[in-house]
Amino acid sequence: MLTINRYKCCYCGACVGVCPTCALELVETMIEVAADCKECGICTKICPVGALEVKA
Repeated sequence: MLTINRYKCCYCGACVGVCPTCALELVETMIEVAADCKECGICTKICPVGALEVKA
């Protein structure tokens, strides 16, 4: 499961741009994760503030 720490997230949108399934969307001041997220972890590596984490 992909989790987003909303206190750390700076809403830069970097994760949205690298998602291969387009499962992330920046909506106003929130990142939304769609059900088709494959939990590949690419977004966690690109996040400049470490706000995303894939949990088992």
